[in-house]
Amino acid sequence: MRLRTNYTVGDVPHSEHPRPQAMRENWLCLNGKWDFYKTDSLDNRSNAGVIIVPFSPETENSGIAEGFVLRSGEKLVYSRKMNLTSALLQGRTVLHFDAVDSECEVFVNGAKAGGHKGGFTPFELDITSLVKEGENELTLTCVDDGTRNSGARGKQSDLRGGIWYTPQSGIWQSVWLESMPKTYIKDLRITPSAEEKIVTICSDSDGEEQEIVVYDGEKEILREKYVDEVTLRYDFLLWSPEQPKLYDFVVTNSAGDCVRSYFGVRSFGKTLDKNGVARLTLNGKPYFFNGVLDQGYWSDGMLTYPCDEAAVDELRLLKDMGFNTVRKHIKIEPMRWYYHCDRLGLIVWQDFVNGGGEYKFTHVALQPFLGFKHRDDDYAYFAREDMQGRIEFMQMVDEILDGLYNCVSVGVWVPFNEGWGQFDSAGVTEYVRSKDDTRIIDSVSGWHDQGVGKTELLSMHTYYTPLRVPKDERPVVLSEFGGYSMKCGGHVFDESKEFGYKKFKTQEKLTAALRKLYEKKLLPLIKKGLCGCIYTQVSDVEEEINGLVTYDRKIVKVPVDVMADLSAKLYAEMEEIR
Repeated sequence: MRLRTNYTVGDVPHSEHPRPQAMRENWLCLNGKWDFYKTDSLDNRSNAGVIIVPFSPETENSGIAEGFVLRSGEKLVYSRKMNLTSALLQGRTVLHFDAVDSECEVFVNGAKAGGHKGGFTPFELDITSLVKEGENELTLTCVDDGTRNSGARGKQSDLRGGIWYTPQSGIWQSVWLESMPKTYIKDLRITPSAEEKIVTICSDSDGEEQEIVVYDGEKEILREKYVDEVTLRYDFLLWSPEQPKLYDFVVTNSAGDCVRSYFGVRSFGKTLDKNGVARLTLNGKPYFFNGVLDQGYWSDGMLTYPCDEAAVDELRLLKDMGFNTVRKHIKIEPMRWYYHCDRLGLIVWQDFVNGGGEYKFTHVALQPFLGFKHRDDDYAYFAREDMQGRIEFMQMVDEILDGLYNCVSVGVWVPFNEGWGQFDSAGVTEYVRSKDDTRIIDSVSGWHDQGVGKTELLSMHTYYTPLRVPKDERPVVLSEFGGYSMKCGGHVFDESKEFGYKKFKTQEKLTAALRKLYEKKLLPLIKKGLCGCIYTQVSDVEEEINGLVTYDRKIVKVPVDVMADLSAKLYAEMEEIR
């Protein structure tokens, strides 16, 4: 089977509204053609030309020359004109950058508007005093030592290979602008409760009265006035992957600001089943989370998928295969990606982005494989000596929790993965819980489990050893397993290299191995307490070719109906327990 790959990037890529949960009428997409060049430490220019935003210069879709590399001491310079009408110059004009890797400064009409450090999270700047009606100039300068310092870098590495990928830099998510009255609606926070069938909406409008109108399709079902907070009570249908029910709503204030959004009513939690075994729940009932690991890398755009439609097609493929969960691995996606998970019905286990110094193979792979765990207040062991890097990580934690809090599909936070830059995980987990007590926390996914007060998950990564469910008072999840690889000639990053945990030559052999893995090894573990499983992975990435689809998304390696059948067997097993 093949995915559709004739996607058109266009002159203004990713032109849809970037924030489906906070839409205003007066906004402007600033993606598309920007003037661009690179400078070295002596201010010599190179790679001058036009870049297509929001694609990093290292990517094919950016239009920049092949082989582009940003080295330490070099700087990227972006600029473009923007024509602003009176509708975009109301009381406040706000400029948004959804991701810039990794440190940038922004100038509007020659004046500094602000900046940001951290390559994976969005930021906004109030540019009201800097803009005028008509033509304005927007400039961004960017440096990226994210692979060389202790800041967040994800899977990027200057020494790419295996599970580490080619680094990229600069703008890699949408740039846009919106305008609203001086007194506007901000800090929208949506908290549903499936048990009570209520939704609490909080929003700040500087003490002004606000009105919320809720719709079921086109039918108005609720209308309430409030100042800072309102609790909505109704016989809401509950959201689940099997029935991803969403409700639209509109909030307006007395100053005329209007925000369109949506919510779904669901709850994630834990319980004991009839045999006293710890289980994860959705909407108060034991639920089996059957997922796939998603790196979110694309052959033509790296961290940036080519267009909205491509992301939707891939998520629909996963639904067709029977998956109900996606573990978003070491990356934060654009808000539209989470919107599509919300409306299509895919639960998201959201990783935070790792940082720190150079990881030692013995510490983050070999010793855990042999069963050794290490306390994570030993900063040197986990390459976390740099205090500034730890501070930057916690700043990113706040930005992730605030930015994704309203996403219906996000059900699990994953602060650390396999000891990569892990530190003080018990304290970090407690902090995340204090900010959001509505979701599950996979404190340490894979290695170096710290126990975390026996309150969260026992999370295992198993590739080479037999699958098992240890006795534990926490719910047990297999947060990574599988990783079976099959090389598809002509559809690989490097014909001479192949990384995978178990290799197969044909689709028939790969399919047979997956049947055995799911039916003989995984399925029996559900009754023993297994609460979820995350198969590695959605797609090949560079020379890591253990995806269900190829890196170029042109070939689906495993028959869709086979994966759907295996998924159905997992759910049937869980039904017997429920």
